[in-house]
Amino acid sequence: MQPTDRDIGAFLDSLPDDVRSDMTVLDREISAVMEGLPRALYDGKLWGGTAQEIIGYGLDSYVRSDGKRVEWFVVGLARQKHYLSVYINAVEERQYLAEKYGKAVGKVKVGKSSIGFRRLADIEIDRLVALVARAREIAAAGGG
Repeated sequence: MQPTDRDIGAFLDSLPDDVRSDMTVLDREISAVMEGLPRALYDGKLWGGTAQEIIGYGLDSYVRSDGKRVEWFVVGLARQKHYLSVYINAVEERQYLAEKYGKAVGKVKVGKSSIGFRRLADIEIDRLVALVARAREIAAAGGG
C-alpha cells in the first residue's frame, strides 16, 4: 500500500449511501485528534492480498523483521465489504492498543491492530477517539 494524492473528500463523497455518513463522521473525529499530522488516502493490497483504500492519519516509521525501514500510518480508517475498520498501529506494554482495549469500544470485532464494526451506532465513539488520542501520544513519544 502506498499513499496517494487523491482527494479524501471526493473519496468519502463517492462511498455508497449506507456508509458515507458514518465514514465522514469517523474521518472528522479522527482528523480532529490527529490535527497537524499527515492525512492521506492509501491504495493498494493489504496483508491478505486484498485491494484496499484506507485513510491514513499520522506517520510512523519502524523496522520490519527483515531489517527494512517502513513508514506507515498511525491510525487508519477503511470501508470493508461488510463493515468499517479502524486500524490503530500503536503498541502499549508490547500489545497493540486495538487488541488491548478494542472490546470496550462497543459491538466490535477486534484484531491485532484493528477494530471492525458494521455501523457507527454499534460503537461508543468517545472510547474510539480516546484510543486514537492514545495512539497519537505513543507515536509522538517514539513508541509506535
